[in-house]
Amino acid sequence: MKLAIVGKGGVGKTTFAAALARRLAALGRPVVAVDADPDGNLASALGVAESSVPQPIAHMRELILERTEAKDEGAGLMFKLNPEVGDLPERFSVDTGGVRLLVLGTVELGGKGCMCPEGAVLKALMQHLLLRVEDHVILDMEAGLEHMGRASASGVDAMIAVVEPGMRSVQTATRIQKLAKDIGIKRTFVVANKVSREDQRESITGALSGQILIGMLPYSAELARADLEGRSVDVDDRAFVEAVDRIREALEEQLG
Repeated sequence: MKLAIVGKGGVGKTTFAAALARRLAALGRPVVAVDADPDGNLASALGVAESSVPQPIAHMRELILERTEAKDEGAGLMFKLNPEVGDLPERFSVDTGGVRLLVLGTVELGGKGCMCPEGAVLKALMQHLLLRVEDHVILDMEAGLEHMGRASASGVDAMIAVVEPGMRSVQTATRIQKLAKDIGIKRTFVVANKVSREDQRESITGALSGQILIGMLPYSAELARADLEGRSVDVDDRAFVEAVDRIREALEEQLG
């Protein structure tokens, strides 16, 4: 599966992305977790020590100039639009409990994104991950909706919008579904996070009629504490883990 996890800041998209990657790895599945959020903390959610977090690909200036054969900067800069990137996931990722973490940095791809050496490398790398790598790929995308106009994840099998109880968050899922279709993503699902009461379950289910609500995640006080303390999602919360597993199973059934 190649999945893009999206949502507004604070809804728990990174927590879900990390938890899903962890559950896939627990089954022995090869997984690449990609931090495509410039302000992301996927490494922290996966329990990677700060000293071991991979350098963002977008910040590797010498590598980018080498791969794009760019000779200089400024107006009229000439560079390759299809640089070789096949070795980058292996070279610049770090393994954490069976999940390989790769950090992209700022993603400005396709659509309205910048056409620069960094953009060329990141676009080629994203295409490589989505089209040529056989592993499961979990993309933790930039918070908000602005990045979707750049078609940065248009090769995924599905886009998953993470929402929390509340009408504004649910309305965001509707906007995400429309934007996903605009950039050619045919499958969109919704995951409701931080659900603690039956009335919330009923409200979310009703508000999302017409969309595929692939599952709900219960509110977890332990996860909330872990987030505040910068700890990983590997917490002892059986209800949360079982909910993630149900979502994984539903995704595998939907996507074949």
